[in-house]
Amino acid sequence: MDNPIPRRDAIKRFAAVSAALALPAWAQPARIVLGQSAAFSGPAEQLGIQMNKGARIFFDALNASGGIHGRSIELRTLDDGYEPERCKANTDKLIKDDVFALFGYVGTPTCLAAMPLVDAAKMPFFGPFTGAEALREPFRKTVFHVRASYYDETALIVKQLTSLGLRKIAVFHQNDAYGQAGLDGVKRALKPLALEPVAVGKVERNSVNVAQAVKDITAAAPTAVVQIGAYKACAAFIREARKAGYGGTFFNVSFVGTEALGDELGKEARGIMVSQVMPSPFSTNTPISREYLEAARKAGPDAKPNYSSMEGYVAAKVLAEGLRRAGRAPTRDALVAGLESIQNFDFGGFRVDFSARNHAASSYVDLSMLTQDGKVRI
Repeated sequence: MDNPIPRRDAIKRFAAVSAALALPAWAQPARIVLGQSAAFSGPAEQLGIQMNKGARIFFDALNASGGIHGRSIELRTLDDGYEPERCKANTDKLIKDDVFALFGYVGTPTCLAAMPLVDAAKMPFFGPFTGAEALREPFRKTVFHVRASYYDETALIVKQLTSLGLRKIAVFHQNDAYGQAGLDGVKRALKPLALEPVAVGKVERNSVNVAQAVKDITAAAPTAVVQIGAYKACAAFIREARKAGYGGTFFNVSFVGTEALGDELGKEARGIMVSQVMPSPFSTNTPISREYLEAARKAGPDAKPNYSSMEGYVAAKVLAEGLRRAGRAPTRDALVAGLESIQNFDFGGFRVDFSARNHAASSYVDLSMLTQDGKVRI
């Protein structure tokens, strides 16, 4: 006669495996699944690629050290090409796949396309690579921002320009929600000075057709141009404006992709200014920068330090702290509460301050300058 004990044990094991497979993706034993939609192809691909690389540098190191309460972090990625409708479809898929949270989305128009789905699912949406006010107001309980806003960036840019006596300021911007957010920021900063942009030029998203914008802006002879776009379009505008005889200065906001802009321009990058919302990924002056550089070194030659990667790393580190505070059996509500408890917390030289009514962690902004040899000077 067969021994009933092994059979009973086998049945128990089968039941346990079946129960585990029935769990949502994020609740599978020993892992937490995050979803990311970003540009991994097309003219803005380096923004998504580098943001993702930085996050993976952190998560891989975290997983190698045991994860969070014994759970590893899995980051699932989908390519949206920096196109809103593709991002919306990706978000729908990730939510239906029941990931635990959404992380590291890239771009204002793409994030805005995802918001109705995020709101309906009450899905945690953490660390988007955008500073648009439309994602901060109205306040959303499940949306958390690690970086400063475009209002913060453009305020510093306008302050710097006007302090140097440069008051004829033009704006070159992407013709979508991102570009509008940056243009609004510049206008907002100029208004108390009784100033307005002397000219405005537009470029379509994922396009380098800048001819009309160059004509519109250079005709006004501005002393400076603030650029609100991605690296390929901004580089194209700079080159064509220089060819047209423009000799003024150029300022970009952080979303441009600093190193990608430098790579596009080569020696023509000399003197181009970029506002930054993260500590320098090249300096060893802060603990977070030293930690990032060491983690990037260990990750291998493909993990080239840059600002976009640094932002991914910092966002991953802050999210991990929220997950740690969410406890050993995390729920989405527990993650939200855990993140909100990170108040005036120093992440090695980058201070994060969330609360129950404030999900914008930082207003840190600095200025950097590109050099002709592709370096970034603070």
